[in-house]
Amino acid sequence: MPWSRILSAIVAIALAMGMLLFGGIYFTLGFGVIVYLGLLEYFQLVRAKGIEPAAKTTIALSEVLLVTAALFPALVDPTFALAGTIICFYLLFQPKFATIADIAASILGLFYGGYLPSYWIRLRVGLDQPLALERQAIATPIPLEQVISGPWVSHLSQGLTTTVLAFFCIWASDIGAYIVGKFFGRTRLSEISPKKTVEGSVFGILASITVAIAGAWYLGWPAFPWTGLVLGSLIGTASLLGDLTESMMKRDAGVKDSGQLIPGHGGILDRTDSYVFTAPLVYYFVTLLLPLLSQALN
Repeated sequence: MPWSRILSAIVAIALAMGMLLFGGIYFTLGFGVIVYLGLLEYFQLVRAKGIEPAAKTTIALSEVLLVTAALFPALVDPTFALAGTIICFYLLFQPKFATIADIAASILGLFYGGYLPSYWIRLRVGLDQPLALERQAIATPIPLEQVISGPWVSHLSQGLTTTVLAFFCIWASDIGAYIVGKFFGRTRLSEISPKKTVEGSVFGILASITVAIAGAWYLGWPAFPWTGLVLGSLIGTASLLGDLTESMMKRDAGVKDSGQLIPGHGGILDRTDSYVFTAPLVYYFVTLLLPLLSQALN
């Protein structure tokens, strides 16, 4: 593995952990930057197909979705519908007649680059209680024996612990799939991404499941280990589908990478594609499935 790829990964993980730990405005601003850069790359791919989307309008409205998710989570869905309507009206009154492709690419950008990532904001920021105890736990040095035994976790919010666990699962899936696919992969998974192998993909999902089960045990989730098994399977599969979806867009646009922003990794989309479809699954797993399991077991 090239050193540029390793160093870029270390820097990216450090920035991601900083966003995760401090949450709130830091997490929202960090995701806002990622969404902005990711949509710039997305619209470059779109324009390579001769499509003229409402790029600036879509990017601005995507950022509005993120802010709404942080401040008024219950209003994200109606805001998404309103934003889609605004995009259609904008394209309707352009000097050049908009095509179906122009409208579709713009709405997909809003959904792919704004609405789906807003679930990470809803998860990390929206479930950020108790905030004061969390800040104290982060700022105060924690003895190693307490970190190992885990009682200090009760002072952290569900938003922080679940988001960290989800990120760990995604990282485990990506790293596991890369290593096993590179050294042991023999069976091609799909023509969409020739370097993806069945062996690497299966191991990536298993790595996600392993981390999720360990996290479910550590966090004391109900119905252990089944809750970890379900979460790990969802994250591993959604990460793979996100990767293949971005590969499909790049293949259609005729490019190898979505950009060259990250040395050794390509563009922002090349590094964040695993997170797009994962966010809503993790959010609804935590807000819907876990409470149902708790009630059933009590």
